[in-house]
Amino acid sequence: MVNTLQKGQDDKAIVKDYFNATGFDRWRNIYGDGEVNKVQLDIRVGHQQTIDTVVGWLKDDGNLSQLSICDAGCGVGSLTIPLAEEGATVFASDISTKMVGEAAQRIKQVIKNPRNIRLAVQDLESIRGEYNTVICLDVLIHYPTNEAADMIKHLSSLAKSRIILSFAPKTFFLTILKRIGELFPGPSKTTRAYQHKEEDIINILKNNGFEIKRTGMTSTSFYYSRILEAVRIN
Repeated sequence: MVNTLQKGQDDKAIVKDYFNATGFDRWRNIYGDGEVNKVQLDIRVGHQQTIDTVVGWLKDDGNLSQLSICDAGCGVGSLTIPLAEEGATVFASDISTKMVGEAAQRIKQVIKNPRNIRLAVQDLESIRGEYNTVICLDVLIHYPTNEAADMIKHLSSLAKSRIILSFAPKTFFLTILKRIGELFPGPSKTTRAYQHKEEDIINILKNNGFEIKRTGMTSTSFYYSRILEAVRIN
């Protein structure tokens, strides 16, 4: 029998290897402007909508330039760049060395003096420090709920006032869609995809001292992402 720690290590190893190998070029193209197929283009549009929603929330608060933000699982920097452009101090990390390298290149192309950005290669549970806001987008899909709970607990401990998460919601329709997709494996198939019940994620946040402030939902043909913003309970 594989214990929880060993299984967690396996999942992290799978994600790390995937995004440092076959998955890197695929997702670099999806998150950028490279040539993609119709499904990947739909995912690109959906992911960008999630980014825009979160950036919009933070800008609406009117204090973005005063915040320290942890972008946990930063990928190629899709969220880090607009936050830094608005003046936030951003610590961005990803489990994939290649993703962090790509993020560094994109940052250099867009921001002349990126002094308010710090990059690191780390998995979620290795991040240290204290930040006004911790954000983790489109990462929890790679981990089952029990492992996601440990990751959220750790991220919550880093957040002074707020945590923002996105995840693939577990609904009857999406479960059926996922099962249909599993019937058609191919070379572009990603890592194991996990859905999470919204009530489970909310309870995990509550158990770590947070309450829901805002919610959002991104829904395209092939991309579904529930977004939760939770604030620390004083």
